Amino acid sequence: MQSACPGESLKTNSRPLALKSRPLIELAEKYGANNYHPLPVVVATAKGVWVKDVEGKKYMDMLSAYSALNQGHCHPKIIKALASQAKKATLTSRAFHNDQMGPFLKELCDLAGFDKALPMNSGAEAVETAVKTARKWGYLKKGIPRDKAEIIVAANNFHGRTITVISFSTEEQYRKDFGPLTTGFKVIAFGDAEALRRAITPNTAAFLVEPSQCEAGILMPRPGYFKEVRAICKEAGILLMLDEIQTGLGRTGKMFAFEHEGVKPDVLILGKALGAGVLPISAVLANNEIMGLYKPGDHGSTFGGNPLACAVARTALKVIIEERLCQKAEESGAYLMVKLRTLKSPHIKEIRGRGLIVGIDLHASAGGARKFCEKLMEEGVLCKETHEHVIRLAPPLNITKKELDWAFERVKKVLSDPIQNSKFKIQN
Repeated sequence: MQSACPGESLKTNSRPLALKSRPLIELAEKYGANNYHPLPVVVATAKGVWVKDVEGKKYMDMLSAYSALNQGHCHPKIIKALASQAKKATLTSRAFHNDQMGPFLKELCDLAGFDKALPMNSGAEAVETAVKTARKWGYLKKGIPRDKAEIIVAANNFHGRTITVISFSTEEQYRKDFGPLTTGFKVIAFGDAEALRRAITPNTAAFLVEPSQCEAGILMPRPGYFKEVRAICKEAGILLMLDEIQTGLGRTGKMFAFEHEGVKPDVLILGKALGAGVLPISAVLANNEIMGLYKPGDHGSTFGGNPLACAVARTALKVIIEERLCQKAEESGAYLMVKLRTLKSPHIKEIRGRGLIVGIDLHASAGGARKFCEKLMEEGVLCKETHEHVIRLAPPLNITKKELDWAFERVKKVLSDPIQNSKFKIQN
């Protein structure tokens, strides 16, 4: 699949969507739980920033699987690493050592500047691991009375979907009908350092927060916020735990978003792009004083640290470094932001972002972001609404300026046109 902008190829397939896509969508709807509302496109192949559906129509991926595809779809070096390792060994469990996990952990710790890492699979598992880690540290190091540890979180957070994680979500739908919920969490306003200071008690073990709240609509704290937070946590003797599952590994223009303010967390949570969209792998990183508290049997995962995922992750990290994807994200993000801010659309309320994670916040009068995403799909651009009124743009970090120009023209067209003119209809 060529990487040049496929102006004509987007129009080469005139077959109706229903010929191939509809039966596949119907299968998913019949046999799958109704817990997602995807756009009605059925992706069959993908490479770089482009995907093709089962009819052969080509689209630009401006979502990157919620930042899991920072390196682009099916990066040849990463696929080569996958295939090579798959012929050797795929899983040993943690009952035995394997020859990929140790080197992976060292490379990751060296990159992020921590002593140890605990590998898991999904981002939600990594957040659960961080919560367990903070509580254990609180009891064994800080001296919090047993089962009294508190963890402070931010309103509008998104850290996953497990019972414990939804227990401290402020999104009502995530919590409704899933109780009883896990206790031990205190919610404060995002971006309010004084609220953090007021919320800390002798039983507080940690503050868990995202550098930018991506799922909440690309919400950015004011400059200097994390420097204040870092100082408050240190003064109070609590852990600062940053969830960089979406913002980490180049997405914001730095390897880690915390670098923008020159601070360092006590606990770092990574996932998504760590597996380059090829295999799920996540990790929690901390120094010996924290991570050294674990002993055999405290925590584990059959697939955590498996050689196949570790081999993929090692190459995923190399690609980010060798291809300067952090720098590309910074440059391309600035370029895209300048172009987006030239838009003269009555629908746009605000444009927010850093690097290649951008949110186009629409006025309530626009009627929601979903229909704009549907119209963009018609134009060959795949993106997704978040929190109803925000269009999220987050392409792979190796996107070119020519490709960004191509996408921008379609975003401009869709946000300028009366949206009721969309020809797209969801077939029921």
